[in-house]
Amino acid sequence: MGIVVSLLVGVGLSAACGFRVFLPLLVLNIGARTGHLSLSHGFEWMGGNTTLIALSVAAILEVLAYYIPWLDNLLDTVSTPAAVIAGSVATASLVGDLSPFLQWSLAIIAGGGAAAAVQTATVSARAASTVTTAGAGNPLLSTGEWLGSLTTAILALVAPLICLILVGGITLVLLRKFVFKPANP
Repeated sequence: MGIVVSLLVGVGLSAACGFRVFLPLLVLNIGARTGHLSLSHGFEWMGGNTTLIALSVAAILEVLAYYIPWLDNLLDTVSTPAAVIAGSVATASLVGDLSPFLQWSLAIIAGGGAAAAVQTATVSARAASTVTTAGAGNPLLSTGEWLGSLTTAILALVAPLICLILVGGITLVLLRKFVFKPANP
């Protein structure tokens, strides 16, 4: 896999980490195990059996935890830095044909940035849902988030450029709607 494609896949998986932290890393693990992804030197552990088990358990617990009304907002606080870290690791694990400085610079800026942008949009949407529906709409939002994470992660593997265009567009719309609201005259 070329460096540009590796970067696109990494950033797509990173964006998926903004929806759910562990699910995209599980997809990364499965992609590496099935030979669809080549992991960078030093990241071979991402394709291991122990990682598969740990990420499977973590992904299931994370998805279920977001259905608990008070816990979902608390998890948003913890998952924001975790998503940035996971996004950075996902990108770094795929762009290994570079110097370590460039590898981690791209991983933190592109991967961590993509995860942060998506996470900011989802946290803002959850806060708006909590305020407007007293939390009653949050389970529907949680379902959309984990489905979005899974779809984005799979799309990142199959069509990385399309994935980034779609995720970028959706993220911009959500950020404009919930974060950068135009002032009312």
